[in-house]
Amino acid sequence: MTSEITAPALGLATLLDQDPAFRLHAGGKLETRPSVPVRDAGDLSLAYTPGVARVCTAIAERPELADDYTWRSNVVAVVTDGTAVLGLGDIGPAAAMPVMEGKSLLFKQFGGVDSVPICLDCTDVDDLVDTIVRLAPSFGGINLEDISAPRCFEVERRLKKRLDIPVFHDDQHGTAIVVLAALRNAARLTGRRLWDLRAVVAGAGASGLAVAGTLVRAGIAEVVVSDSRGVIHQGRKDLNTYKALIATCTNRSGHTGTTEEAMAGADVFVGLSGATVSERAVASMAPDAIVFALSNPEPEIHPEIAREHAAVVATGRSDFPNQINNVLAFPGVFRGALSARAVEITENMKLAAAHALSTVIEEELSVERIIPEPFDPRVVPAVAAAVADQARRDGVARLRGL
Repeated sequence: MTSEITAPALGLATLLDQDPAFRLHAGGKLETRPSVPVRDAGDLSLAYTPGVARVCTAIAERPELADDYTWRSNVVAVVTDGTAVLGLGDIGPAAAMPVMEGKSLLFKQFGGVDSVPICLDCTDVDDLVDTIVRLAPSFGGINLEDISAPRCFEVERRLKKRLDIPVFHDDQHGTAIVVLAALRNAARLTGRRLWDLRAVVAGAGASGLAVAGTLVRAGIAEVVVSDSRGVIHQGRKDLNTYKALIATCTNRSGHTGTTEEAMAGADVFVGLSGATVSERAVASMAPDAIVFALSNPEPEIHPEIAREHAAVVATGRSDFPNQINNVLAFPGVFRGALSARAVEITENMKLAAAHALSTVIEEELSVERIIPEPFDPRVVPAVAAAVADQARRDGVARLRGL
């Protein structure tokens, strides 16, 4: 009995002590620090009572002053319910916190945006929306994270309707922005234009549906979407609301059957399904094919095998070239939206972000470099400027200049 209890405990103790990931996470990855000094009684009287009362009174009379005299205009809530965390699934809010802390770390590191990780112990859509709405006065934007589909679509839709600050589900739109940016460059590298391409998107969850919708709006000639039951088309009777909606604007040629059957002759494959595709299916694609096998940790097809038949290959992994990484999008998107004090993030702002991201390395393109690296210092300024400018063009910016 004793050995059965202590052996696993000893193993965990060793893991906690020796694994560098656990050492880095010890005590958490975030802290708060003051942005003004409190050196003496005079500073204290301004930072707190009685001086703070004058600021409170002014904001009560003119609520928009909160953007100038509190932290709100530069802080984002990173919110999850822990139901779709990375590839780990529904692990709950407590276990999701390390990911949310990491997201907040990246907001600050790359975009200079402060954020607060918030893990909610509820999964009902009504409860999630009501809770986030009640928290919203403290924040300049809401970044939704790791909320399972299809609930995530409804949560975002309702929040956008009820709030006048940017709401952005990164699993959807961050992925779509980076995919579109990479695809623009891959098409350019292979001598084609977006409207010349036929693309197959495997996966109809949050990221798959968002990518498909974004590719349609960007002008891809044809987009075909598939799920675990095959190609999505308007004749299928088993589609939920969101799959039925995507069916109305994709698959104009009326493809049916399997994902691999749809890949025959296609120019682009985007994998966001967690499933696998065969080498034969990739070989059946059009000449100079583009393969984005983005599932983690195992891509839909191994990149080395895909390269035998495709001109350009990307993955979601950092140990292969052309990593499709959301950190290339969300810091700049929020930096731009917050700088413009946008009331929402429009579809045009997302397209502008993708275009700006693609142009960062347009003079440096190669088959192993169709997208910038996360640490490229040009990324966030380019994306942020494009997003802020588009916010003004779309009439959703409270500030007309930076």
